[in-house]
Amino acid sequence: MKSLNLSEINLRDPFILTDVRTGAYYLYGTDGATAWSGTPAGFDVYVSRDLVNWEGPEPAFRPDEDFWSDRHYWAPEVHQWNGRCYMFASFKSEQQARGTSILVSDSPVGPFIPLFGGKPVTPEGWECLDGTLHVDDEGQPWMVFCREWVEVKDGEMYAVRLAPDLSRADGNPVLLFKASDAPWAVAVGDNKDSYITDGPYMHRLPDGQLAMLWSSAGEHGYTMGLARSSGGIEGPWTQDAEPVFAKDGGHGMLFRTFEGELCLTIHTPNANPQERPVIFKVKEEGSRLVIEGQAGQ
Repeated sequence: MKSLNLSEINLRDPFILTDVRTGAYYLYGTDGATAWSGTPAGFDVYVSRDLVNWEGPEPAFRPDEDFWSDRHYWAPEVHQWNGRCYMFASFKSEQQARGTSILVSDSPVGPFIPLFGGKPVTPEGWECLDGTLHVDDEGQPWMVFCREWVEVKDGEMYAVRLAPDLSRADGNPVLLFKASDAPWAVAVGDNKDSYITDGPYMHRLPDGQLAMLWSSAGEHGYTMGLARSSGGIEGPWTQDAEPVFAKDGGHGMLFRTFEGELCLTIHTPNANPQERPVIFKVKEEGSRLVIEGQAGQ
């Protein structure tokens, strides 16, 4: 199989799993070719041992004929929990609002099988996307997700408790913040009265603060900022005045290499079909995340 570099892989919303069991990195994301139109085949995975050379794509999820969604297969994330691999991914159909479903596999390469009959874990009737896993200090799993600006105008960020096996929501969603709370976020839409919430990812900073990377529209296009809570997932949340990445890129997540180095991956630019995954080295300075340079360069 041909080895690829990241500049040859057309993915949005990249997510990288570091798997110590296999000694490999696994890259997932939204297929650029069917991100906005067409019928997606499912989700694929790319595999690397050095973050530079990637093999794939290999099929990680292929829907059955009775799967509820036929479009907009977005933002797959794979988290390891209790010895298994759980994929959080967003889907939509003509008859049903966009929502995040959870799938499971015993391997990072799949095949991933939908839980809960494939139904979204996000509330029925809400337009939601970009669910991500957070486990609190008591070991309780949560899903953090976005309620879309196309429905509520001022995009919202929520958290909901999950059942121990991640099969379903266990309680009502808790509103964490709205997109307009960020000083760097700018309004979008025909009337410039809407604000986007995209791509949450949770991270505990060295000083103990719980942080969330998330993306919206900024002065220079797609932008990723940082929200932080001095308490737990339910907040209160405050927004950093300056974004982490403001140059037409975002939907980021953090991972550690096998050597323990912290890295950030985002897609940039945001224009389809030019978007590509990019990996940066990141340094933690107390309560700050500082991008130091592109990895593998």
